[in-house]
Parts: sequence; C-alpha cells; structure tokens
Amino acid sequence: MRYGGDFAEVFVEDRYSTNIELKNGKVELAQTGRMFGIGIRGFLGDKAIYAYTNDLSKDNILAVAKRVGEALGEVKLKDFSIDLRKKELENKHFVLWKPEQVRKETKVGYMKRAYEAAKKYSPTIAQVVVRYWDYDQNVLIANTEGVFVTDNRVRTRLMINAVAVKDGQMESGFYGPGAGMGPEFLERIDVEQAGVRAARIAVRMVDAQPAPAGKMTVVISNEFGGVIFHEAVGHALEASSVARGMSVFAGKLGQQVAAKCVSAVDDATIPNAWGSANVDDEGTPTQRIVLIENGVLKGYMIDKLGSRRMGMPSTGSGRRQDYTFAPTSRMSNTFILPGDYHPEEIIASVEYGLYAKTMGGGSVNPATGEFNFAVNEGYLIENGKITKPVKGATLIGKGYEIIQKIEMVGNDVARGQGMCGSYSGSIPADVGQPTIKVREIIVGGRNA
Repeated sequence: MRYGGDFAEVFVEDRYSTNIELKNGKVELAQTGRMFGIGIRGFLGDKAIYAYTNDLSKDNILAVAKRVGEALGEVKLKDFSIDLRKKELENKHFVLWKPEQVRKETKVGYMKRAYEAAKKYSPTIAQVVVRYWDYDQNVLIANTEGVFVTDNRVRTRLMINAVAVKDGQMESGFYGPGAGMGPEFLERIDVEQAGVRAARIAVRMVDAQPAPAGKMTVVISNEFGGVIFHEAVGHALEASSVARGMSVFAGKLGQQVAAKCVSAVDDATIPNAWGSANVDDEGTPTQRIVLIENGVLKGYMIDKLGSRRMGMPSTGSGRRQDYTFAPTSRMSNTFILPGDYHPEEIIASVEYGLYAKTMGGGSVNPATGEFNFAVNEGYLIENGKITKPVKGATLIGKGYEIIQKIEMVGNDVARGQGMCGSYSGSIPADVGQPTIKVREIIVGGRNA
C-alpha cells in the first residue's frame, strides 16, 4: 500500500497431496508432495496485479509486495491503519482421518477392491485404471480490509476408468466419486460398486448401436447430468463473465430466463461436499447463492474484483487452484433443485427421444452460451420406455435456450464430482440436478 493501490491481500498456502495410479492391478504411480507459497495481490479501482513466491524470507516477501504496489502505480492511501484480528471460523466440514495419517498401502487396498470389481464385471473388460487423489490444504488469508482467517480443506477422490472391447469395438466407462473428507470417504462409499458402475457403462456401450441424429426430446439423468447446467449456464453467471458484459445473463437480474419449473443454487456451505469451504480464497465466508428461482434470475457468483466492477457485494465465490493463481469468481456445488416428478413419470411422458444416462466432457462459450457435450451412456426412449443402448450421441445447443425448454424436473436430485478449469486454474466442483426433460435438443450422432 506504501507504493500503490487501494487494497492489498496476502494468501498463504501449505498443501500436502497424494496421487496413486493402479493400472491392470499394479501400482504404476505413487506420489506424495508438499506445496508451500505466498500470493500477494493489489487493487487500484478495478485494476488488479498478482504475484507469488515460494521464497519466504522477509526481504523477498517485502520486495514482491513493493513490485505489486509499483505496478499499480498510484499511491491512494498515504496514511492508513489495518486492524487485523484473527476471526475464528465455524468449521462445517469435519474430517476423521487426515490424508497424511493414512498409509499408502491402505489407500491402495481400497483401489484394488474397485479394480477387481470392475475387472470381474464382464469378460469384455480389457483394461481398468484406478486413480486416487487426496490433499490437505491449509490457507491463511489477510487483507487491508481487516480480514485475517485460516481454513483447512481436505479432499479425497477415487476415479475408475474401465475399457470394454468386443468385435473390434472399444468403449470406456468412468466414475469418479469424491468429497471434502479424508480417506474415511473410502469407507463411506461402496468401492466395489464404484468399479462396477464404470465397467457397466463400458460394457453396455460396446454393445450399443449408433445414436440417431436430429432434434428430439432428451431426458437427462440426475447427478453428473448437471454438467450441462454447470458449463452452459453456471459459467455465464460468474462475475468474470458478467462484469465484462461477456455473458448472455448480464443485466438480466429479476428477469425470466428459464422455465418456471427451474430453480438452481450454488452452495459452498454443504458439509463435506466436494466443492465446499468455510471461506473462499479471499477470506469471505461462503454462502448458499440462489441463482435462479422459479425461472427468474436472482443472483450471480461474485468475487472481490467482480464486486468492484459490478457494484455488488462478494458472494464468497473467489476461488483458485493454488497460490500460483489469482482468485476469480467460480462455482462450488452448483445444482438444479428438485421438482415434483418421479423419474419414471418423466420417461413415461416421452414418445420418442434420447435418455442421457451418463454425460461426458464438452465445451461451452460463456459469451454465447453455445455448448456441445458427449453422452457417455445413452439409450433410446420409445413409447415411454427405455429401450436399446445407443452410442456416439452429442448434445448441441445454447444454455439459455435449453433452460427455457425444460418441461419436467424430477425429485431425485443428486450431485457428481468433477474438476472445473477456468482463469484461476483447476478446482474441485460439484455439479448436480434431478432427472430433467428437455422438450427439444439437437442430438449429433449417426443415422442408423
């Protein structure tokens, strides 16, 4: 602050992590790591400068701070005082086992159980790869507004990829559950069933026929089906897009943007959820943000810089991969809220269409809302019944149009785990929804 700017922030991170990979029953990779560093950020109006270092000497840290201030250029506050009083947070995310307290051999034991279950599922399973990832992250955040907090975030995830081969055809299936827990998470889930789930997708799809193409009614299953809302709508509700006018939802607060049956939230307060935290990476307490209520746009996800640019308060949405990234507005646990219908009722209402049981990866342009997503596990719906499996389907459309075409919302809300990439790196994020029926989506596929 002595050299320039009107706001300064320090982010200190100490992280322990483990990565293990099991391929065809054998451990191919087992790594543990430690990351420690400091990020220093300054604002001048809506201009931001960020620098980071892992040289923790006092002289170096002060030198980095000086460079940030000088880069901002204008000294705004010649005389200022900061009342730094550490705030004790209420911890909503209790952890039984710290990752560093559990032996690698124990973690590998769970991985092998998932591997065996996937491999034994069918003779067509040719390869199974199981990955395990955990980390224990401690952060300290302080700024010139008087924020001074520490937080501990623990994450554990198990990822199974199974490959089925039959008659020269090869298909894969993936399942990757995770939580804001320690390795006790592996006791909370059925690791054998996790392996079976990945194998089932691969086996069913290797026998599937090519998906038909064209405009049709699509029923998207719960849990990871929410990735479409996350990518095609959620990113466009982040301040990083909205503040610059690069979002189809900019300036539309209070307007009807979706079907009346659609309500959605971003909630980083859910105990031990994959995307949760007590405070965001700017030290702001997290909250449950109502994004859409009965089709009406109610809120955005806002970080400190976005707050300045938009003239709206931060929602505790500033997140970053680690200290080498400046934070920006990001999602945490984002999902469509449950509706009134049983999934069976939704399927029964469709004469002909596609059931997207498991979604894969895709891409989206937040400025236009245009997206395309692969359907990893798909089935035809004929006369209100799920019939034959189909593969190669892609859902194509615009997010803001799709949410207006949702006709039915199920009561079976569930969340799936993923890694979300954006300006501030790759972060854990939950996606979710109940089963939903979309009146019409363009399905890219191959005409049988």
